[in-house]
Amino acid sequence: MKDFTALNIAVLTVSDTRDETNDTSGKILVDRIIEAGHFVVEKQIVRDNIYQIRATVSQWIFNEKVDVIISTGGTGVTGRDGTPEAITPLLDKVLDGFGETFRWLSFEEIKTSTIQSRAVAGVANGTYIFCLPGSSSACRTAWDSIILTQLDSRTRPCNLVQLMPRLLEK
Repeated sequence: MKDFTALNIAVLTVSDTRDETNDTSGKILVDRIIEAGHFVVEKQIVRDNIYQIRATVSQWIFNEKVDVIISTGGTGVTGRDGTPEAITPLLDKVLDGFGETFRWLSFEEIKTSTIQSRAVAGVANGTYIFCLPGSSSACRTAWDSIILTQLDSRTRPCNLVQLMPRLLEK
């Protein structure tokens, strides 16, 4: 059996109303990341502004110490929700299956309301990026049902970790 590979993960909460005292979704992600054996190397809260989001994520993409970025918030359909617009232009490749799988799983919990989620994931400069809705329930669903196993090098038949050495191939 392959050994576990601990990853360095940055967590970004996108919100106009949250701070460290009431950022429940960010806390859920941090707790689950640590519980899984990974490291939280950065944690920030930024306003729902595509340029603030993009600036923060761009710095993390450039930082060789960050393997994975997980954001929560800003994936809805209101005028202030801009996380997909901020992140998608930065992606080298989109992982379409993530959003599809997330919405499929969410359907069991929230039925057709899942169509309002614009959860997205991809790879930029060898860094995996997952953009989750801002609800605590959505963060639990995404982490527990998708991200946890895909960031575990022991998951078979395949996982995202085993592909990391090849992400920057030309």
